[in-house]
Amino acid sequence: MITPSLPLVAHVSPDSIIAWRAAGAVTLRQFLAEVGQLAARFPAGSHLLNMCSDRYRFSVGLAAAIVAGKVSLLPPAHTPEVVRQMKVFAPDVFCLTDRDLDTEDLPQLKYPVMGVGQPDEFAIPQIAAGQRIAVLFTSGSTGIPQPHPKTWRALVGSVQAGALRLGLLHNHPCTLIGTVPPQHMYGLESTVLMAWQSGNALSQAQPFYPADICRALAAVPTPRVLVSSPVHLRALLDAGLALPEIARVVSATAPLSAQLAQDVEARCNAPLMEIYGSTETGMIATRNPTQGAEWQLLPGIKLVAEGDCMRACGGHVETPIAMNDIIEPLTAERFLLHGRMSDLVNIAGKRHSLASLNHLLNALPGVVDGAFYMPDEAGHDHVTRLAACVVAPGMAAADLLAALREHIDPVFLPRPLLFVDELPRNRTGKLPRAALQALLQTHRTRKTYE
Repeated sequence: MITPSLPLVAHVSPDSIIAWRAAGAVTLRQFLAEVGQLAARFPAGSHLLNMCSDRYRFSVGLAAAIVAGKVSLLPPAHTPEVVRQMKVFAPDVFCLTDRDLDTEDLPQLKYPVMGVGQPDEFAIPQIAAGQRIAVLFTSGSTGIPQPHPKTWRALVGSVQAGALRLGLLHNHPCTLIGTVPPQHMYGLESTVLMAWQSGNALSQAQPFYPADICRALAAVPTPRVLVSSPVHLRALLDAGLALPEIARVVSATAPLSAQLAQDVEARCNAPLMEIYGSTETGMIATRNPTQGAEWQLLPGIKLVAEGDCMRACGGHVETPIAMNDIIEPLTAERFLLHGRMSDLVNIAGKRHSLASLNHLLNALPGVVDGAFYMPDEAGHDHVTRLAACVVAPGMAAADLLAALREHIDPVFLPRPLLFVDELPRNRTGKLPRAALQALLQTHRTRKTYE
């Protein structure tokens, strides 16, 4: 039986807390009143580019678009070129922003100051299950963002299954504090929609640096759930700051090493859960990395082999989706990950994955951050060599290469090996290949190894 409609939020009481802002708690009644006020100000266009940096304002904008029947466009970045591409994708798109932006290509709606009055009547909007509410974009191989439409049914199914697995349903209400932006699929699901659909609250904050994360945690009441990424978690631990009480830590965007996972649980004094998924599928599996490497699929999700590819289907995945990772099924519900298919490199007939090489590099004592890079071009008369960028203060190149040689075949040793102060990771902690390529090209004349 197909559900014709689903509620915008799962909160029942109009006085339940759905968000925390600097001014204090936001009740469901207040939230819905602001949603209605903002929806009434929307122009006629049917597509909205939600560029609000404040997570609460983003959530109001998203909800207003849903109840107004508009589609939110959520690209991975907001560069001028991406904004132009959104205009090509949807010529009627307008931009919702909470700050001054130079987006001359798009009409803008500045997030307004909301009235304090709240209506006496209270009704939770019911949204058609099949309504397209958002289009998220991944970066294609051509550099043109690839669209992935999302229905309300699919998103609600994903976050409800994830909340149940994370233990966020039927418990005392928590506050979700995210270090990842809500425009990203992981941030959208785990810091906004999961709060709406699990009876919990979201924090308006989008902290990036360790001190900011600690302040954002301390600004909201317990129990607190920190939704983050390996890069943010590692930086938080390295900072050595006193951490406010945390009930649970959630991580995604890249698998955690066993050591980092153990350190996170020990320092945060909280259980850690990892989420596996993609923009195309939403979240489909979880694991506790301190208890083993195996991933467990969410209820209803299946992995089906098709040649060398595994497809995810069932549950909230409305059509079978080819996964870009090398997946080893163990049972019908459990599997192992062995890196991305695109990460496989073949040098002189020997194979390795970039994900595995990156894991080995970052596990070396003294390495703060690092990444391997495989050049595109390969001549016919020479063997293509890997390069690598690394953050390792006080470490000599010869020592680092010697340590790598203990774990990998010499053909995979990076030439060149570039030492940098930091890697150009984005807000989700990911390292775009183009950014790594540009970094290496900038320093290609520098002597980088012994």
